[in-house]
Amino acid sequence: MPNTYTQLYIHLVFAVKGRENKISSSLKERVEQYLCGIARQNKHKPLAIYCMPNHLHFLVGLNPSQSISDLVRDLKSNSSKFINENKLLNTKFAWQEGFGAFSHSREQLSNVIQYIMNQHEHHKKLTFKDEYFAFLKKYEIEFDEKYLFEWNEE
Repeated sequence: MPNTYTQLYIHLVFAVKGRENKISSSLKERVEQYLCGIARQNKHKPLAIYCMPNHLHFLVGLNPSQSISDLVRDLKSNSSKFINENKLLNTKFAWQEGFGAFSHSREQLSNVIQYIMNQHEHHKKLTFKDEYFAFLKKYEIEFDEKYLFEWNEE
């Protein structure tokens, strides 16, 4: 789109279906690389990604030619297909419905990137459920708990 200038930074959060721990350390890097490739193919700029065993955080510089919902749909469907067709797991893989998307300013990027890259340490102290509720409250997003991710006992 000529003459279109944007600066859109979106922190995406979504979970493995059933919140199962399916993204092992041996699978983590391949999934992260594949997701970054999908983002790049859609002309977005991957800035930070971290796959936990049961959810992920992904910071992208968003290209306005694609909606956030369409980007997440592409990320989820294509990565699930990649994992399943390449038999990277012994069971079927899928992402849960829904996602979180939080916008950030340029000045916040280094803190957000640091936060994402420190997920492993962060989750030693805080469950994903507690983390997600904190995001929703921090950004003053109204929600009904029955429409959030499926939560298993953490």
